[in-house]
Amino acid sequence: MNVTSKNMPQTVPSQKILHQEITRLRDHIKTQILGQTDLVERLLIALLADGHLLVEGAPGLAKTTAIKALASGLEANFHRIQFTPDLLPADLTGTEIYHPQDSSFRFDQGPIFHNLLLADEVNRAPAKVQSALLEAMGERQVTVGRKTYQLPELFLVMATQNPIEQEGTYPLPEAQLDRFLMHIQVGYPSLDTERKILALNRQTAKLHSTIELKNPISQQDVLAARQCLFDLYMSEDIEAYLLHLVLATRDPKPYNSELDNWLRFGASPRATIALDRCARARAWLNGRDYVSPEDIQAIAPDVLRHRVLLSYQAEAAGYIADNFISELLTYVPVP
Repeated sequence: MNVTSKNMPQTVPSQKILHQEITRLRDHIKTQILGQTDLVERLLIALLADGHLLVEGAPGLAKTTAIKALASGLEANFHRIQFTPDLLPADLTGTEIYHPQDSSFRFDQGPIFHNLLLADEVNRAPAKVQSALLEAMGERQVTVGRKTYQLPELFLVMATQNPIEQEGTYPLPEAQLDRFLMHIQVGYPSLDTERKILALNRQTAKLHSTIELKNPISQQDVLAARQCLFDLYMSEDIEAYLLHLVLATRDPKPYNSELDNWLRFGASPRATIALDRCARARAWLNGRDYVSPEDIQAIAPDVLRHRVLLSYQAEAAGYIADNFISELLTYVPVP
């Protein structure tokens, strides 16, 4: 009896091929995003680590362009939603629509059911909308009425915050910030980079089109690449370093007694999981089959800055979470 291809098991590409595909995706994004190397790397890390990003930066720093470039290189759908004070949870999740033809209600899916979602200026929407988004991020499902709807397996949210014009905004509560894998801060490009951005913009405007990736990366390859992270070697010393670094955000006394006066709350166990996954993703992106202390140190500020709350005294003295994390990276012994 002949066996059809439909019944045959799906072949999983080798790690080498998967790494080449993700590298091709990274190169594609870099053709459209200039001067934001960290943002591109963190975006790919979030994709591989199955997490979500909170990106903070002034307007016009390619935050929207970055995730659009990622979407253009994947066999995945993308949607952008502008968060405003009058937005309702149903505008995000969808709602049940009444059909008079058969007197029934049918669920009309909202933009959250896309693979990649840009929540632009998330802090401009009221708490109910933010909660609907963060619940979907954490549970990977949406409940409307009595029914629960699963979100796609490949699901990534990139939320942006504008550090200026804070009037009329609703800051995300610290407990909800913990749902984000990383909190990234984006700065202005250099003079040479801005000159290249200008040239790229002129070229794109002249062609009246954006740069597309030939043969986009499939969702199956992304999901397979995620599994590769768990095969990376992490020594007991490196794992202990990672654990002590997170524990030091809760009790820094053993390393520096003065830092204890800076601290109000430390990072949760979710930070430990996030730091482990992100360090593995960074090592894999750099073509290594092991995790080094450098991977942990490089990614630690983005993983921890939104999970560490400083005391009022530290804030009054002008310290921010990055100062605290920098001190910990200095004092916690590196294996």
